[in-house]
Amino acid sequence: MLQDLENNFSELEKKIAGLQKSHRNLTEKFSELNTEHEELKRRYDEERKRNQVLAEEQKHIKLYSAISGNPEHNRLMKNHINRLVKEIDFCIAQLQNSGL
Repeated sequence: MLQDLENNFSELEKKIAGLQKSHRNLTEKFSELNTEHEELKRRYDEERKRNQVLAEEQKHIKLYSAISGNPEHNRLMKNHINRLVKEIDFCIAQLQNSGL
C-alpha cells in the first residue's frame, strides 16, 4: 500500500513537472504573440495614416486637375466652388447676426 502511494505521488510529481513546463512554454509563446501583436498594431496604424495622406493627396490632385481645365473633373470643381460659396454665405450670415 505504501509503495502504491509512492508510485502515485511520483506520477503526480511528473505530471506537475510536465504541466509547469507546458505553462512556461505557453507563457513564452503568449509573450511572443503579444509582442508580434503590438508590432502589427503599430504597422497597421502607420499604414492607415499613410492611406489617409494618399487619399488626401489624390483629392488634391483631382482638384488641381479640375482647376487646370481637365474636362473629366469639371463636376468636381463645380462642387468644390459651390461648397466654398456656401461656406462664405454661412460666414457672412454669422457676421450679420453678430452685428458686425
